[in-house]
Amino acid sequence: MLSVLASDILSLGVAMAFASWVVFGNPLVWRADTAGQGSPWPFIAFMFGGAVLASYLSILTWGKVAPRPSYGRALAIVGITVGFTALALVVTRVYWSRPLFLLTAVVWLTLALFHRAVRRQRPWSEQLVLVTAEKSLAEDLRDAPHARLIEVYSPWEQPPATPVAQEVTLVVDLRAVLSEDMAQFVSSSSIAGTTIRSLTEVYEEHTGRIPLVHLAEGWELTQPVARSSYAPLKRILDLVVTVLLAPIWVLVALGVGVAVRLDSPGPIVFRQSRVGRKYRSFTLYKFRTMQADAEADGPQFAKVGDPRLTRVGRFLRTSHLDEVPQLWNVVRGELSLVGPRPERPVFVEEFERTIPFYASRTVIRPGVTGWAQVNYGYADDEADTVEKLTYDLYYVKHSSLWFDIQILGRSIWTVLTGFGAR
Repeated sequence: MLSVLASDILSLGVAMAFASWVVFGNPLVWRADTAGQGSPWPFIAFMFGGAVLASYLSILTWGKVAPRPSYGRALAIVGITVGFTALALVVTRVYWSRPLFLLTAVVWLTLALFHRAVRRQRPWSEQLVLVTAEKSLAEDLRDAPHARLIEVYSPWEQPPATPVAQEVTLVVDLRAVLSEDMAQFVSSSSIAGTTIRSLTEVYEEHTGRIPLVHLAEGWELTQPVARSSYAPLKRILDLVVTVLLAPIWVLVALGVGVAVRLDSPGPIVFRQSRVGRKYRSFTLYKFRTMQADAEADGPQFAKVGDPRLTRVGRFLRTSHLDEVPQLWNVVRGELSLVGPRPERPVFVEEFERTIPFYASRTVIRPGVTGWAQVNYGYADDEADTVEKLTYDLYYVKHSSLWFDIQILGRSIWTVLTGFGAR
């Protein structure tokens, strides 16, 4: 991560030198002939100061998923730097060259994207040796794309005679009681320079999920939420983005509403009670996709190829356009753009009795889309709900601005592909 950010700073220096050479004929911008208009040093300080600030914000929002050089982060860092520099120049009214500024930004972004593309060509994996009795967690790590599982040892079995190699990470289940020999093996590996990490931390990084069997009382989730300062900002951003995009989604809603009305008898908008943040019930709005009497036999999960769907409703489910009215729920403060999907009260009551820590989903505001939606799709039984819960709780624990941007970006792909639709 730090090497990527260092490469960004170096790329900025190269970009500024190239831009200075093109504009002034001298790659040393501080020695360039500016026709007596002023010193370029303030501009240089603002650009590099903005780059350091943007890089620091990038580190804060990196999250816990195993990092890979990201094109999106390159865009964010360059964008924040350009915005910071432009604001500083306007406020201070110091000398600056528009061609130098624009060319530096363009070349810098090109170089930042290029060195990330080169880095992404390299094999990207972490070699792991596990000490745990949790076979399901070990199998999940074995299936993770960037985890190379070399060996799994039981906490009580006889360990190998030699410590783990330094290039391999030794992952230890801190909840397990190690035998004396295994504890000695872990200690010897640490002394030999091997990186020792906890199973919970590594599992979260490589799977983007919370290992439910490793939760104690749920405080591991509520404490980060209580300490987070992101929630107030998140609400403001939800409102600003939704209002700014209102001309688009309102127009789409009008077209979809006409199609629903012409397709089948019944109301255009379907209203349903859902459980929100801190168990507050609210009315969720969706375009009707099923026959008017679809739940005459009581509440039930939607199924693949559900015969209750109307013709237009099937398209709306696949394209997720049925969820457009939920943006009104966002304006009202009942939903966020990103968060765990709100569930119906009857299902919440059932799952809280049978699924540990299910209630922890309600500590934050539910969302139109979420980490579980872009990774797992739709749940139509309790087993699927447990799997989705591991993603929802991961989001609860690691919610951040950059994480929300990542989820919204992946949600666009979900809409284009119809992933998870029922």
